[in-house]
Amino acid sequence: MPTEGFTPQGRVIVVTGAASGIGLALATRFAQLGGRVVAADLNAEMGAQKAAEIGARFVPVNVLKEEDIQRLIEDVEAQEGPIDLFCSNAGIAVGEGPETPDRIWQRIHEINVMSHVWAARHLVPRMLERGEGYLLNTASAAGLLTELHSAPYAVTKHAALAFAEWLDITYRDRGIRVSCLCPEGVWTPMIENAPFLQQTAISTDQLADAVVAALAEERFLITTHPTTLKGFQYKAADYQGWLGMMRKMRVKAMALLQEMHEKGAGRA
Repeated sequence: MPTEGFTPQGRVIVVTGAASGIGLALATRFAQLGGRVVAADLNAEMGAQKAAEIGARFVPVNVLKEEDIQRLIEDVEAQEGPIDLFCSNAGIAVGEGPETPDRIWQRIHEINVMSHVWAARHLVPRMLERGEGYLLNTASAAGLLTELHSAPYAVTKHAALAFAEWLDITYRDRGIRVSCLCPEGVWTPMIENAPFLQQTAISTDQLADAVVAALAEERFLITTHPTTLKGFQYKAADYQGWLGMMRKMRVKAMALLQEMHEKGAGRA
């Protein structure tokens, strides 16, 4: 990568989960900045519509399947050329505690973790061969801290962050740049049932600004709220105290969720 950092102008950029939310915001911003954007999503109808609106090419992809991710990479490199930036962004939030069925644990693991692994498996050799490339993996502030409602989400986002760390440690000196996006609340469909996150949620445009700025610096960790790193530092300095604080926060979060459900039932 050039020493001045990554800029989207003229670059081939792939974004998964690009039909809505964070993925759509990233694809839109990269296209606005002159990137040659390929948007990918499981929702073919909405994905194709949104891609057309922002001037991107759309490819239907199910990130639950390694062969779909491989096909996406091969398709883009055949049509647009070598991929400069691959944004492994698709993710889901499902499940609650240990009672969550195994099939749900497996599904969220494959989407939130293995999709990153599969993308790297098929991209890293290509990037190493030409001596450059950029991987942007979306994890979550839950990967640094935790998630108060869903154990599967917290676990898989920790794993996604760990994998991104490993990629950076292993390949940065060989020309592959890695960034890991760890947002807190962002106004997307994913926080519709998380009123606690809604209290400080930012817009997807604000998130896109943060990502573009971080890529220009080739910064590994991309956060959206100052509370994320403060919480992470507290966790490292006083793990026991941090756990106590998070227990109190969970009580508040669950109370807000219950209140939201009761209001919803009242309107029904």
